[in-house]
Amino acid sequence: MAVRPILHAPDPRLKVKAAPVITVDDSVRLLMDDMLETMYRAPGIGLAAPQIGISQRVIVIDLAETEHQRQPLRMVNPEIIAVSEESQVFEEGCLSLPDQYAEVERPAKIRVRYLDYAGASQELEAEGLLATCILHEIDHLDGVLFVDRISSLRRSIIIRKLAKRKKSLTAEVA
Repeated sequence: MAVRPILHAPDPRLKVKAAPVITVDDSVRLLMDDMLETMYRAPGIGLAAPQIGISQRVIVIDLAETEHQRQPLRMVNPEIIAVSEESQVFEEGCLSLPDQYAEVERPAKIRVRYLDYAGASQELEAEGLLATCILHEIDHLDGVLFVDRISSLRRSIIIRKLAKRKKSLTAEVA
C-alpha cells in the first residue's frame, strides 16, 4: 500500500467524469487500499479515485473517529438508486479544497448500488453523515465539487482563498 498525492482545485482532472471499472481485479483492490491509506493519512473520511488522478469510478469512506473503530467502505461503480424527499444540511469540506468548508444541502437518505472489494454487487441504505459522504464522493466521480453546490458568492470566496493559498505556497517554494 502507498500514500498517493491528492489533487487540489483548480486541477482540471477534478472536473472530468470518471470511467466505469470493467472488473474488480487486484489492480482495483490495490487502488482501494492505497486510497484508504491516503485518506487516513490526510486525514479525511472519504476519497474518490479522481482526487488522486485516477479517472475510475472508485470511492472509499470511513466515518470512524479512531483507528481502532475503522470500518472502511469500498465502492466500485456506485450509483444512487433512490433518494428521500427529505433533505439535510451538513458542513462539508474536501481534501481537494484544503481548509475550505461550506454548508451543503443533500437528500437525507439514499440507497446506493455498487460493487464491493470482491466484485460482488451490493446495495446499501444510508442516512445522515454517511449519506452525505457517499453523495459527496459520487459527485467527484462526475466531476462535481461541493463548491459547485453552493451559492456563487460563497463559491467565489472559496476559490479566491484557494488561489491565494496556491500563490503563497508557490512563493514559498521559489
